[in-house]
Amino acid sequence: MTQIHPPARLLMGPGPVDADPRVLRAMAAPLVGQFDPFMTDTMTEAMGLWRTVWDTANEQTFLVDGTSRAGIEAALVSLLEPGDRVLVPVFGRFGHLLAEISARAGAEVHTIERQWGTVFDPAQIEEAVRRIRPRLVAVVHGDTSTTMAQPLAELGRIAHEHDALLYVDATATLGGNPFHTDEWGIDAATAGLQKCLGGPSGSAPVTLSPAAVAAIDRRKHVEAGIRTDDDVAPHGAPIVSNYLDLAQIMDYWGPRRLNHHTEATSMLYAARECARLLTVEGMATAVDRHAQHGAAMLAGVRGLGLEVFGDVAHKMHNVVAVRIPDSVDGDAVRGALLDNFGIEIGTSFGPLHGVVWRIGTMGFNARRDTVLTTLAALEAELRRAGFAAPPGSGVDAALAAYDADRVPQAPAPGHDPVLAATKEARL
Repeated sequence: MTQIHPPARLLMGPGPVDADPRVLRAMAAPLVGQFDPFMTDTMTEAMGLWRTVWDTANEQTFLVDGTSRAGIEAALVSLLEPGDRVLVPVFGRFGHLLAEISARAGAEVHTIERQWGTVFDPAQIEEAVRRIRPRLVAVVHGDTSTTMAQPLAELGRIAHEHDALLYVDATATLGGNPFHTDEWGIDAATAGLQKCLGGPSGSAPVTLSPAAVAAIDRRKHVEAGIRTDDDVAPHGAPIVSNYLDLAQIMDYWGPRRLNHHTEATSMLYAARECARLLTVEGMATAVDRHAQHGAAMLAGVRGLGLEVFGDVAHKMHNVVAVRIPDSVDGDAVRGALLDNFGIEIGTSFGPLHGVVWRIGTMGFNARRDTVLTTLAALEAELRRAGFAAPPGSGVDAALAAYDADRVPQAPAPGHDPVLAATKEARL
């Protein structure tokens, strides 16, 4: 057995993508004890940084230890009691996931569906809310299976006018697409580090409105061994998961520092650094960077003569779905890209498996060089597969898009604007 030595890869699929080297360096920092002042101070710092990323004043903004799905499940099992009605608008694979997790939590699940490649008009969701009267509306912001982004600006108002809470899965969008938690009236939202946020999978940022906190705290059940006489019995059904119990996790992240579980220290460092880098860059700049590199990739694949799937007006900034030409073996081209160039792109799920390739430009990989390299490699493999892509057409189209709209670049991996500003101030 030898030390692990992964091959060099450029991850240009729908996620995960390459983590920012600064995030990986943060993960290598020494461990400290769970209640060391440095540890609890770092947790508090992370909460403040993530409020900036989420664009919220929510006190309860923290991390769930686990992948993005852990955050999703924590939110749903903590917000939903058995028998509660939940409405899930489904426009891709991950809407079905929200429905399944809600059903496993014992909720009465109602779905409305749109054809993959499209999104809902808010009026369609409002009609369903009025008819079903759910306690919770649970919606995916950007469904990477289709690359579509559901407009959210009206959904908080719709939910609240009908006495419902709004939960949003922002795994694929946060950091690369506009997201305004408070302005849009979002009560609970979760994400994962491995896409636009520039980190590895394994930590799930969460934010909860005061209304969501009240709904969760009503069911708080502190486990034996750490319960005190001041802990009251829950009024509702206890949250079905112990590990993903947001009521207890909030006490762990709050002043009480309830000993709920052992925090994933290295992932805390990673998540703090992801949020710090986005805060330094500025959220509006980060979103604009994703938009412009995504637009260049879109122009590039069209320049190669490829057709784009879905309603492009509602496409996420950070992923494009490309129809695989009928004359091409899609899996063979993906395999050749990996073998010959070390570049990974994805296919999709269900009815789109083998029908589209999904190409991502997100996080640390939302850069000009990665876009141009991927397009050049894809052109080479398409031509080897017999598809008549005009020589240089993809790169030329992307460069034309860049020339038309100068793209802000993320800070270079070796450059830390915070340290640079500090040094400048000392001079």
